[in-house]
Amino acid sequence: MSEIEEIKARLDIVDVVGQHVQLQRSGRSFKALCPFHTEKTASFIVSPDRQSWHCFGACGTGGDVFSFVMRREGIEFGEALRMLADRAGVTLAERRPPEEERQRERTFAANEAAARWYHELLVESESASQAWEYVQGRGIDRPTAEAFLLGYSPASWEATGEHLGQRGYAQSELLAAGLLVEGERGVHDRFRGRLMFPIRDRRGRFVGFGARALDDSMPKYLNTAQTAVFDKGGMLYALDRAHEGIRREGCSVIVEGYMDVIAAHQRGFDNVVATMGTSLTERQVRLLKRQARNIVLALDADAAGSEAALRGHEVVEEALREGADRETVPVVTWRGLVRYQDAAAVDLRVAILPSGRDPDEVIRADPDAWRQVIASARPVLDYRFEAAASRHDLSAPQGRSEAVQELLPLLEPVSDPVVRAHYLQRLSRLSLVKEEELSRMVRRRRRSGRAGEPETAAPSLGDTRGEARPEGFLLALLLRFPHLREAGLEVPAELFWESANREVLAAWKRVPELDVVKESLPEELKGHLERLVNWRLLLPASEAAEAVAKCREGLEKRQLRAEKQAMAALLAAREEELGASTLVEAAASGAEGAEEPVKEAVVLQRRDMETGLRLHAGERKEEDGETAETVIDG
Repeated sequence: MSEIEEIKARLDIVDVVGQHVQLQRSGRSFKALCPFHTEKTASFIVSPDRQSWHCFGACGTGGDVFSFVMRREGIEFGEALRMLADRAGVTLAERRPPEEERQRERTFAANEAAARWYHELLVESESASQAWEYVQGRGIDRPTAEAFLLGYSPASWEATGEHLGQRGYAQSELLAAGLLVEGERGVHDRFRGRLMFPIRDRRGRFVGFGARALDDSMPKYLNTAQTAVFDKGGMLYALDRAHEGIRREGCSVIVEGYMDVIAAHQRGFDNVVATMGTSLTERQVRLLKRQARNIVLALDADAAGSEAALRGHEVVEEALREGADRETVPVVTWRGLVRYQDAAAVDLRVAILPSGRDPDEVIRADPDAWRQVIASARPVLDYRFEAAASRHDLSAPQGRSEAVQELLPLLEPVSDPVVRAHYLQRLSRLSLVKEEELSRMVRRRRRSGRAGEPETAAPSLGDTRGEARPEGFLLALLLRFPHLREAGLEVPAELFWESANREVLAAWKRVPELDVVKESLPEELKGHLERLVNWRLLLPASEAAEAVAKCREGLEKRQLRAEKQAMAALLAAREEELGASTLVEAAASGAEGAEEPVKEAVVLQRRDMETGLRLHAGERKEEDGETAETVIDG
């Protein structure tokens, strides 16, 4: 039994979830208000039989105990594994050498000791008067300065090293933490005479600093250099304080400056974070997506801010369009119709700030204006079209060509034909190119992308027995046969109930090469990957594509059955609360004029009927002999 299986065997998902939400028994399952979005009627189901959870409301997703903890805490699989292992009393194999772990802990401690000393100097030392005046001039009060532990680094080459040395930190430890550097003057303090912004990771550990010059020193902002615990491309300022606000609001807001974040939090906008002087990175997108799928880029209205917003959109496209985080969710199209579509797992919007004003200035002057700015954030494609129109000379053929080259690739991953048609029409008017020609260009781009898929021969397969789980079987096929790439990219992640399998699928969707997949997975999952890779299959390579399709059908049917069972429990509870006759009358009248709980129950009835029809259609196919049995293993 693997560590993952042992943890699942020792823990009951009802107990784990029950620590965070108030569960009520509903038939064989438990129901609750979803902890991941705001709702008035329970749509969150926990199944003790399957040891899984599912939200039938706005989230439209589910998983096992690991995925619940990952989503609830906003953490990666490895960290969730360690948390649940502690709870279950399972001893994990040593992943990091003890000496390396000790050094990391010393780095956290050294940074924290420096941060608290810098803060003490800011609020008590006369030498920090200029820094304190600057903080107060930006409208930051003392409680907020204390909460963020703002500080001041002395204008000295040795003060930090001497202070921390007296507290037991060796010079080598301070160099490793990035608090000291070695240069022409020998070893000396990195931060001198600057306003200090301690940077913490998602768990609140002190990993480094941002530092602002108080005079004409360059650079104006200076960050801790890359260390074993600090990587500015993989962190967001104040995420440790913002994750609850992001989850509550269902939205994260990204700004460029530390002071912008602090001003926002002081005035109650606690879902705001900042990048660290870099463009938005793929890792930062994934950090935020674990909290909420809605991301707003609220950037300065000057040219630099505009370019940063453009780069931010490109990062999100790179992070998500490959399919690693795509899932089927209810989407409102331009005609107001709700249909299931293959949608990127984040909704990226751009908030356009008043000209010449930073977020900090807008928030301090009028908090209501800030709310309006965020509420009116524009869909990223609208923003990109407007930005392209303002940058290119559309009166000249060359300018129109440049605009098409910039915007056409953005339409390639748009799967909703109505949305795609809307933007093709808009691009046609902008470029004076016929819509039909633009549509052909999009199709050509798609075909050329698929043409690059590898078509290598599969190795011979042995005839032995392996595990009988369809999720693992499907992954084993995808990992073995490169020609299954296109079919694998179409497999929705939510069909996989086991978080370990979801993680492997996501890594494979990003890059199919096995060595890259292995490198991108947390250490705790490499053994699981190895078992999948070594899975010995019973079918020839020529039948692999058909096996993937049938295996996916089986997983979809499993999902439908689970949804049908959970919705039946929810409907039974609704009937008990509202009365069966009330629901029958509301359904007959289309719930017109009914109260909100009744409308929600009618919607649930319709979904239950649709799920039943889909499940019945699949079973009819089997009865008609259209779906044959796929042998997972011997």
